[in-house]
Amino acid sequence: MRTLPLLVATTLLSLSCSESSPGGGHVTGNLDEGDWRDTGPFAGCAVDTATRDCGGLSTFDPTGCTPGGLASLALDGVYTVHVRGRNPRYAGAPGFTTQALRLDASGEQYAGGLVLDTRQVDAGGNVFLSSSRTEPSTGAIRRRSYLGCQSPEPDRLQGCYVECVGDRLEVEGTFDARKVTPRAGESEASGLERVSETFVSTGVPVDVYVTHGHAYVVSLGGGLFVYDLADPAHPVLTEHVLRANDNSWNGVWAYQDALYVASAARGVIVFDLTDPGHPVEVFATGRQRTNVHTVFVQGARLFAASPAPSGEVLVYSLVDPFAPQLTGTFQAAGFDAATSYGPHDMFAFEDRLYVSFWRAGYVIASLTNPDTPRELGAYRYERSTSHASAVGRFGGRLIAFEGGEDWGAHLRVLDVTDPTAIHLVGEYRLGEHVSLHNMVLVGTKLYVAWYQEGVRVLDVSTPEAPREVAHYNTFRAGDPGRGSSFYDGAIGMRVPGDGYLYVVDTSRGLLVLREP
Repeated sequence: MRTLPLLVATTLLSLSCSESSPGGGHVTGNLDEGDWRDTGPFAGCAVDTATRDCGGLSTFDPTGCTPGGLASLALDGVYTVHVRGRNPRYAGAPGFTTQALRLDASGEQYAGGLVLDTRQVDAGGNVFLSSSRTEPSTGAIRRRSYLGCQSPEPDRLQGCYVECVGDRLEVEGTFDARKVTPRAGESEASGLERVSETFVSTGVPVDVYVTHGHAYVVSLGGGLFVYDLADPAHPVLTEHVLRANDNSWNGVWAYQDALYVASAARGVIVFDLTDPGHPVEVFATGRQRTNVHTVFVQGARLFAASPAPSGEVLVYSLVDPFAPQLTGTFQAAGFDAATSYGPHDMFAFEDRLYVSFWRAGYVIASLTNPDTPRELGAYRYERSTSHASAVGRFGGRLIAFEGGEDWGAHLRVLDVTDPTAIHLVGEYRLGEHVSLHNMVLVGTKLYVAWYQEGVRVLDVSTPEAPREVAHYNTFRAGDPGRGSSFYDGAIGMRVPGDGYLYVVDTSRGLLVLREP
């Protein structure tokens, strides 16, 4: 079985959508209420914070639940989960995490990113689920447990949640789980056809870049996979690069004969593509700024999103493509590393840099001097998780298509012509219990990798009203690894202009699609 990523719990910070940004931008126009709204606890159950069996069935009291259709709920398949919880040792507002469940009595089962240990139904019909792992650094047992005690509608389970380390209660709260099912009446594909599908054998594939007649796929825990695309119907693996102590590779880009891989351990790793099927490592930026999440190239400049240790965009000169030289950095005004988690992706267009700064919002900087980007404005919304964007000119306007990475994260259409007065002009939503991820803008078509919703192609010729014109559902609940993470499904994509879409799915690997 492939190495699977464990859940990374994050606490969301509520940001006012009417506040001024540090860079002078204001949210104007349509009201942006965020991706979801906090309406209070999901269920009326309670948690015994003094229990001696932390995470056991006795931890929970389901008395206040409203069972609804619980007795008829068929618990199978993959569910996305929204947890509203808090650490009982600290005061303050609750935080939120996104998780997943996979319930399959005859196959793989997961709960909160860990392998499921216990699944049982008590005398009242309540569903108890528990998963655990041994913490490698301490040897303590980490346990995540759920008591599902109500079902307000089909394919939906709600109840109480706890997370324990040994006998210590770390998180207690409530959860809302919704089953991932095909959209009503929707076929597997429309307007897109599959040309080939290539399983990635190690780790979790997350990004792809296509150049020199090859697809370069990076996989978390799996390294770099190189595929010859001479026949897109039959990609051929020509090289697999894996480093024993450096295998968290999350992004990839190319410039001339150089390939750039984003590494959490060594910054930007550079490969020589003189022989495209067999890249050779020649350089790594490393040093103090080692954690790089994604990379983006414009002209002879490479931008690297580095969420840690300082939460900044690193700017490199590519005068020598095989040895990028750090020439500057950029950080959002008023950035707080404790709450923002730093930049996650960038998009450079004309003389501006658009940075998805997670909870610090969507930040625009001037590239008049590309070595020292200067903030022009920012856009923030409630519980911001700004993650990816694409920008283009539509008539006399500059339009940005932006999306977060969270429960209900969806497409926002922003008029960014004046960066000091960014305003929301349109939105496009799918399921409220899933998230989009990455996007590619080609002319007036926007291609979106939408996790469990697969690939969506939108006509954005009228930016205010995106219209879906094609889709391909990559998500199949029975695939290996499904339900091990909320971030599951179509995750990365390139549309290089050769007539094909190259899509990476976290379970299925590299899919080559075509628009007939």
